[in-house]
Amino acid sequence: MLKHALMGGVAAALLMAGGAVAQTKVGGTLRADQPGAVIQPEVYGQFAEHLGRGIYEGVWVGEDSKIPNVKGYRKDVVDALKALKVPVVRWPGGCFADDYHWREGVGPRDKRPVKVNVMWGGVEEPNTFGTHEFMDFAELIGTKTYIAGNVGSGTPQEMSEWVEYLTSPTNSSIANMRRANGRDKPWKVDYFGVGNENWGCGGQMTAEHYTNLYRNFAEFVRAPRGNRPVKVAAGPNAEDYNWTEVLMKGAAKNMNALSLHYYVIPTGNWSKKGSATVFDEQGWGDTMVQALKMEELVTKHSAVMDKYDPEKKVGLYVDEWGVWYDVEPGTEPGFLYQQNTMRDAVVAAATLNIFHKHADRVRLAAIAQMVNVLQAMILTDKEKMVLTPTYWVFDLYKPFQGATYLPVEIDTPQYVVGKSSVPAVTASAGKGTDGAVHVALVNLDPNKSATVTVKLSGSTAKTAKGRVLTGPEMASRNTFEKPDAVKPAEFKGATIKGDTLTATLPAKSVVVLDLN
Repeated sequence: MLKHALMGGVAAALLMAGGAVAQTKVGGTLRADQPGAVIQPEVYGQFAEHLGRGIYEGVWVGEDSKIPNVKGYRKDVVDALKALKVPVVRWPGGCFADDYHWREGVGPRDKRPVKVNVMWGGVEEPNTFGTHEFMDFAELIGTKTYIAGNVGSGTPQEMSEWVEYLTSPTNSSIANMRRANGRDKPWKVDYFGVGNENWGCGGQMTAEHYTNLYRNFAEFVRAPRGNRPVKVAAGPNAEDYNWTEVLMKGAAKNMNALSLHYYVIPTGNWSKKGSATVFDEQGWGDTMVQALKMEELVTKHSAVMDKYDPEKKVGLYVDEWGVWYDVEPGTEPGFLYQQNTMRDAVVAAATLNIFHKHADRVRLAAIAQMVNVLQAMILTDKEKMVLTPTYWVFDLYKPFQGATYLPVEIDTPQYVVGKSSVPAVTASAGKGTDGAVHVALVNLDPNKSATVTVKLSGSTAKTAKGRVLTGPEMASRNTFEKPDAVKPAEFKGATIKGDTLTATLPAKSVVVLDLN
């Protein structure tokens, strides 16, 4: 049985019985002289829905809470998100969005109606966290705003008045309602989603019906010049290419972006998805296969979009993505609370590499979700907080926000387990706003270290340094008892000689290098 260790940040050669070294050899070329599109910072977006403990306890605890807070927002979460440089947050859903009526979430908190969150657990929704709380939260952590409007159970008038409430500098009755509720200056609304998953929980619509509704609703998303949000159409579910076809054909001229949702289900079976923490190597391999389907989805949806938008004016926003497991035992099924392991970190990094490759079309993404829900950045338990392995991947990848994509062509063997087969290593590169070339290397093989040798074409870099994220087990994770079990460490396993970069990656690891 193989065991893994880091020696001075470098993966040690691991001996199998008989003394043979278990290592993968990977070659490739990084073309620094062939820059591509800018990797928009918004690709590193977050998603925060009124679901389980995502908002209440996860973000909002109230000003009277014993949990340290900043005007009701829990301080540890705010600080963690600031450190991550979160570029955009999508709110209030998700499925919750098409059952949300914004007027119920403004005004004195003690006078707001208590509703039932019929989408998630049938629990009470106090509307304590509404428009003002979200927009103030965005300003607090320094992020752009992405609001999902209600098409499923709302009206064009309701949507139009919400946009006016948010953005109008005039003395209209609705703008003055905002002032009466404590906000004089209009907010900046960066993105506005016209509905969410209207093929499913957002109304069970056909593509044709939604296309007509989109054109109707989007017309009334009216904001002042200089504060007009990007209009996002509710796009397809995974491989529903017909939805993209119908929507682009009928409404491409009326939209700025089209969303795409895709969740990694390790088993491929929604009724039995598998455990987040109890899995074997086959479960690891199956998850990687499902994760790398993102490449096919983005490629094929982009091809459909190209037919109607060859100039790529319309962005493809993957504004819900991540791994979806069965909930943790003993937790409310409707709260979608799951743990987060090294497996999820590798999935996140491999997915981000795909987004980089398609930076010309994929200009925003939002992992699901930010706190306590699905593939979360952060987990909380009352006053306790822990950062997940996925959080640390986003931390490692911060240099790619705003970087210019650089092609990396690698020749890698496959990692094979049972019927599942994926590339053993994936890679991405970009020239950062700091002038350095940043390289991300992901070893999907949980057993073998990998030596990656890359020719640097058009680069004069002489040094390579960076950080590595790995763990001793496939299911290594951070808990409230051991919050730092999986955390980045300095990586010393990379060198540059002449025009060649060589890096030895530990098994199941994510490495980000800075080349100077």
